[in-house]
Formats: sequence, C-alpha cells, structure tokens
Amino acid sequence: MVATLCEVTDTGADTPQAAISLTGKAAGKIAELLAGQEDAEGQALRVAVRGGGCSGFQYALAFDRAKEDDHVFEVDGVAVLVDKVSMQFVFGSEVDYVEGLQGAGFQVNNPNVVAACGCGSSFQVKDDAAAAAV
Repeated sequence: MVATLCEVTDTGADTPQAAISLTGKAAGKIAELLAGQEDAEGQALRVAVRGGGCSGFQYALAFDRAKEDDHVFEVDGVAVLVDKVSMQFVFGSEVDYVEGLQGAGFQVNNPNVVAACGCGSSFQVKDDAAAAAV
C-alpha cells in the first residue's frame, strides 16, 4: 500500500505527495545498493528517528521490509518506509546522497530541525525545543 500526503496528515489536501522525498542521486544510490543484495526483493529504505545523541534524536536509515503500521511511499521507483512515531519528526524531509572529502553517505534535510549538535549526528525538532524551554 502506498500512502499519500493526504492519508498521512488527514488534511484533505488535493495534491497527494510523498511525505519523504529523495534526490535523484539518493534514489540512484539506493537502487544500486539494493541491486547488490541477494535478498533485495521486498526491501525498502527505512527512514526512522531514534532517541539519542547530545541534541535528543538521531536518524536511522536502513534497508528493511514493511511492517503493518508503516507508511510506505514510492519515490522515483524506490520504496521508502516510515513508522508512525518517526513520521512526526521527518515529515517533509528530503534524503540526499552526498560525496565529499570526509566520505560519502546519506544526509537528511529536515525542515523540522531547530538545533543540531556540532558533529551533526543528532538533532532537536520544534516541539522538542519548546518543551525544553519550559
């Protein structure tokens, strides 16, 4: 089942969109990595958020199979999974694949982030920042 933005937010918006987007480079790299795995059938990129790090949350990106309560999106031919809890933190995010002097890897560009740690491995979101100020 492929969920749309309307189904995820229940806003009734007229234009269905994926709640997570991928750049062309990220979609290509994910397809390449999946093609190199023996058990790639039914696998998708899971975008999740876990507690931890000095700013409160960390991203967890992995290949996985869909679970019953996951939101499943098709982005440029690549399946993306997001669990219901993580959705509130990553809604509207874009996953990119970057290559630089310090290596290559996936990067999440998240509009919900208000603060990140110095090393960039953890982040804080708007609602979490408001709770911390109280």
